Amino acid sequence: MSGLELIPIGTILTLVTDQVLRTAHAAADVLIGKESFKALSKYLFDIEPVLKELQLREVNDSQAARVALESLEGDVKRANNLVEKYRNRGRFYLLVKCRSIVEEVEQVTRGIGRSLDALSIANTEVLSRISDQVDRLQNEMQKVEFEASQSQLQIVDKLNQGLREQKLDQAFANDILDDIARAVGVPVEPSEISKELASIRREKEEAANRKEQAEYIFLEQIIKLLSRADAARDYEEVKNQYIERVQVIERYDPREKYILPLKSFLCCITGAVMVDPVSLCTGTTCERSAIEAWFYDGNRTDPETKEVLEDTTLRSNIPLRQSIEEWREINYCLVIRSIRENLLSNSDLQESMSQMQALIKENSINKDWISVGGLTDIVISILGSSNDTEVKMKILNTLKDAVEGHARNKEKVAESQGWDHIISCLGGDSSISTAAIDLLYELLQDRSGWNQCFCKKLCENRTAVAFLVTLLKNPVSNSAEVVEKILMELFEINEDSIITAANCGWYKPLFDHMIRGPDSRISMAKAIVNLELDDLNLKLLGQEGVIPPLLEMLSGSIESKDLSLSALVKLAGSHANKRIIAASGGVPLILDLMFSPQIRTFITIKCSEILEKLSSDDDGIDFFVDGEGKQLELDSIITKLLALQQNSNSGHNFRKPTLRALLGICKFETGLVKKAILAANGVSLILPLLDDSDSEIRETAISLLFLFSQHEPEGVVEYLFRPRRLEALIGFLENDDNANVQMAAAGLLANLPKSERELTMKLIELGGLDAIISILKTGKMEAKENALSALFRFTDPTNIESQRDLVKRGIYPLLVDFLNTGSVTAKARAAAFIGDLSMSTPMLTVVSKSPSCWFFKSSRVPLCPAHDSICSVATTFCLLEANALPGLIKLLHGEVHATAYEAILTLSTLVLEDFPQRGARVLHESNAIKPLLDILNWGSDSLKAEALGLLEKVFVSKEMVEHYGTTARSRLIGLTGTNIYGDGHLRRKAAKVLSLLERYSKSSSSAVSGILE
Repeated sequence: MSGLELIPIGTILTLVTDQVLRTAHAAADVLIGKESFKALSKYLFDIEPVLKELQLREVNDSQAARVALESLEGDVKRANNLVEKYRNRGRFYLLVKCRSIVEEVEQVTRGIGRSLDALSIANTEVLSRISDQVDRLQNEMQKVEFEASQSQLQIVDKLNQGLREQKLDQAFANDILDDIARAVGVPVEPSEISKELASIRREKEEAANRKEQAEYIFLEQIIKLLSRADAARDYEEVKNQYIERVQVIERYDPREKYILPLKSFLCCITGAVMVDPVSLCTGTTCERSAIEAWFYDGNRTDPETKEVLEDTTLRSNIPLRQSIEEWREINYCLVIRSIRENLLSNSDLQESMSQMQALIKENSINKDWISVGGLTDIVISILGSSNDTEVKMKILNTLKDAVEGHARNKEKVAESQGWDHIISCLGGDSSISTAAIDLLYELLQDRSGWNQCFCKKLCENRTAVAFLVTLLKNPVSNSAEVVEKILMELFEINEDSIITAANCGWYKPLFDHMIRGPDSRISMAKAIVNLELDDLNLKLLGQEGVIPPLLEMLSGSIESKDLSLSALVKLAGSHANKRIIAASGGVPLILDLMFSPQIRTFITIKCSEILEKLSSDDDGIDFFVDGEGKQLELDSIITKLLALQQNSNSGHNFRKPTLRALLGICKFETGLVKKAILAANGVSLILPLLDDSDSEIRETAISLLFLFSQHEPEGVVEYLFRPRRLEALIGFLENDDNANVQMAAAGLLANLPKSERELTMKLIELGGLDAIISILKTGKMEAKENALSALFRFTDPTNIESQRDLVKRGIYPLLVDFLNTGSVTAKARAAAFIGDLSMSTPMLTVVSKSPSCWFFKSSRVPLCPAHDSICSVATTFCLLEANALPGLIKLLHGEVHATAYEAILTLSTLVLEDFPQRGARVLHESNAIKPLLDILNWGSDSLKAEALGLLEKVFVSKEMVEHYGTTARSRLIGLTGTNIYGDGHLRRKAAKVLSLLERYSKSSSSAVSGILE
């Protein structure tokens, strides 16, 4: 007995129980032979209740019990040592030793079973309650039989056979390495393989230290075989090997391209250079496959000497094989040298590529050597610089052969300029792009599947993803299937690739991800928010069907609502998407969410932004419908939006979008504005916002007040008389950066009562008039239109001084310019304003009453043909001097009623009641009479009436009747037969003008006598 007899048996039992549990947990983590180790772990866990029962029932402190317990302790220790021995060993080593490992586990499990049996016999009474359980457990453990998995055993058998046959060729090494790596889950990458081989080398050294010669030799053979595999090659060794061969060929003539093989290298059966030479008992050497075929055909003689063979055993001729390999490698280096010379001289490029492909095909070591020899770098450089389609395609195919299954070459290409050159080739013609795709696909693969590192690198290159999407969408692309595989993998790795694809107009992946479920919808909604989309892409995205799922998200979590609304804000930037939102019943959902009690502020903000976009178009009112297309109650929406402004604690981020949405809806129709003002006291709610610290809120408020002032201007006037309010209004007029604000401020001024003379004078004093004129000079057209309307409040036609002030400020040239270049509204208002000025001209002129007047005789200044006086723009406001007449006459030709109407009124100011002939002659000489007569054909009734009024003045002149009588008569007779204006007003005016024509006719006609009666 050991020292355990001095320790209380209960203490021993506790220690053994702890050891059993630790070993059980550790055994479950062993990777190779895991089924046997798991079974051991399970048995140990099953033993633990037995030991607990002994502790609970007080184990017998007998000699037999102590011996059994000591035996169990020893067996559990052996099991623990076994677990520790193999738990952290290399996976390759564990696999090649799997058969012996399983046998060891089996033996230790049976030993524990025997010790458990002895322990139960020594404690029969104590364990009576669980005796059946204990008997079953110890019987199973003593009879247990473990086996390694069949797949692992097949690999081990294949490996052992290769070692027995001394198969050291590279193909077998690659094959067996792939099998082992796949079986144990190790990537076939140089770094990982190097770790596994290092582990086997450590085991070999330990075997040497233990004097285990057989184990040492076995592991040495495994290392030698696996080291010949491509993935196991140490790069430095490969590089040094190449350098050694290069040093050999330096002794040859530089023109040497090929070294002939020695006769001993040739197989006596095939006549070809041998790959796997084997020797017969006679000393003859043949290619293994050739002599095996020789024997298979029934031959039992030496193929060279014809001597009968007593022994057909084949022995690998390793020295000869090494000499042949060295000869081949020297020739490889000669070819590599020749290729490099051709590449550097830019000659025979395609032939050089073909030679590289042949080298790679013949021996995979050349994949390393063409890289070590610098060919890969040169080829990559040519790929980037060449414009030859055939050369580029050949290079891409050659690079594909070079990187296929070769991690180092993939890294070299991917980490160099080759990556960018390959991606640029994706945008080439179909042949180049197809070759580039094939190469790229190979780069993205490793032995375990997709190379995640390179895939992530590709994801980061938006140009590459864009090229791939373009190729996929190209119906003539030959690589669409491969491209789609690449893209699908990129989409799984990084959702940014989905965004890039969407930016390129391919929305199916995004839509597919969105309909996967709630989680995908959230991520894809986030993607839509981050997309950079123009209107066309927004439209395409809506057409793909993303809007209905986004609307469904409004009923989800707060995050779901937030992302959905953010995406809808963006999508609502497209007019087509607004229709989809409306048709899908989205507007009521958004409104219900926006006006829900206790809704979070940021939700209201986003809802407001959507409403703003929906209302921003001229047909925006069409979008405010329910799911059945029925118009929503807009006045209620306006009232609720105004109510949101009553919260004085609302931040700027809240007020801005709600105000913009209110402004957009109020623009639909004036009736809505009037209802809002009356129902919610809109003016009083918006006016204080003109004092807000945020410029955008102030600007939106002025735009709303412009609309409101059409219905309730008095409240605005009262507000403007408060301190610093007019200065603020003028500030809006002077805001050159925002045309809408200028337009609204000018429109507000135009809408205010012109009777407020004190307000007008204050505006002039503070620079308001200068600001209006500045808008007329540099503002946008809509702002100019309102500025022209506002201009009327600064001049009273009965107040010559106010008009003179405006003329001095340079208003006349601006008005004339509007006649030619303004909008319809601007032309009409400019013509009206010129008319007001022209009405004052007669009061400012001194008319020549006699040709002999000394004043006019002495003056050499020509007299105005219309006013018979010395006229100027500054002194008499004469429209002729201002060169306004051509523009006014042009308005008569445009067949636009509004502008023609104001033009006629203004032209009428030239035909003075006392001297109509002068004005008539001016109109005649300016070719204004004919378009005036044409208006009688196309004009509205009111326009025709004004034209007749002017013609009545003109045809007082007999000269004008002689010029236009015939034309005018035909127009007028047609009007006299028309019963319009209910009371015949237009008919009577036409008849009156016709009578003037007849008065100057040589033969008076009675055609109108009946009409005049």
